[in-house]
Amino acid sequence: MGYHPGMSQFGSKYHIARATGECAASGEPIEPGSPCIAVLCDHEEGGFQRLDYSVERWEAGDRPDHLFSFWRTRVPEQGERRKVFVDDQVLMDIFERLAEDERPQRQAFRYVLGLILIRKKLMRYAGRRTEVVEGGDEGGSEREVWQLRLKGSEPDDPMVDLVNPGLGDDDIIELSEQLGDVLQGDL
Repeated sequence: MGYHPGMSQFGSKYHIARATGECAASGEPIEPGSPCIAVLCDHEEGGFQRLDYSVERWEAGDRPDHLFSFWRTRVPEQGERRKVFVDDQVLMDIFERLAEDERPQRQAFRYVLGLILIRKKLMRYAGRRTEVVEGGDEGGSEREVWQLRLKGSEPDDPMVDLVNPGLGDDDIIELSEQLGDVLQGDL
């Protein structure tokens, strides 16, 4: 099956909304250049929803249901060149928090985030293994697990496992673009 724009396995089905520039608690616009709190919330279909909160509403205790992760950022200026408004520690935190989630959508996001962390040299590929996954009547299937090392780790430190969900190039590109939209920058 060939690639059809908007028809990737994961991206179009579980789209992540980009920043809206308005406070999710009050509905009021957050002015360009102003600080805000960016939030990722669990979405019922396995993806994420991106919300922004004014600092005042966040500090007053307004929080969304199903909060997954948050970070302090600012609303970009009109026409401003895209750059990442999230630091590497937030990326690592999201990556680690997705580790135990077996839902295919979450594994896909974690895999793409892992590729980004490798490109940013925060992790490096050290090898791979194949493992059997228990499953229904067929008795199971195999999956590839990449073994990664954290930047600065010692040779005897435990490796980080990253399940390769077998995404196609189109899915990887679309999910990378969606993550870039959510994190407000080119990753």
